[in-house]
Amino acid sequence: MLDTETLGLARKVNDRLLLAEKTMVTAESCTGGLVAAALTSVAGSSAILYGGFVTYANEAKTAMISVPADLIARHGAVSQEVARAMAEGARRTAGVDLAIAITGIAGPGGGSDEKPIGLVHFGLATAENTIHRKENFGDLGRDRIRQEAVRVALEMILDACGP
Repeated sequence: MLDTETLGLARKVNDRLLLAEKTMVTAESCTGGLVAAALTSVAGSSAILYGGFVTYANEAKTAMISVPADLIARHGAVSQEVARAMAEGARRTAGVDLAIAITGIAGPGGGSDEKPIGLVHFGLATAENTIHRKENFGDLGRDRIRQEAVRVALEMILDACGP
């Protein structure tokens, strides 16, 4: 599932974080650990990657990375609020410099008019701030949506690390 573009981005993330002497963690829902898999495909990634939380179920988001259950109930798991809380909770739990979080609807079911298949929210937390990004990839199929989400997550990490 990991194409050469994704693996190249993972290498760049690894190099950039090594240079900056920073560590990170992932909090993944719809991608099911694929960001962590991409990063660990790079030899030496243990120097920058603490690990990853696969928080597919709402209960896992609450139990593993302290996303408030009432926040999920109010906004839904696929929302800006939950993506930001996932990133902040994962960063706090792991005690790292940066956390990337992904929550979305990869399909083939689960979509609605308000939250269609292909909708993905990203959160990226550092000690300084938390940013959010929303993408609607459309109904490209489950694998392609997940692959695109991994690519966006890696690009967000690169952007957060600077040139």
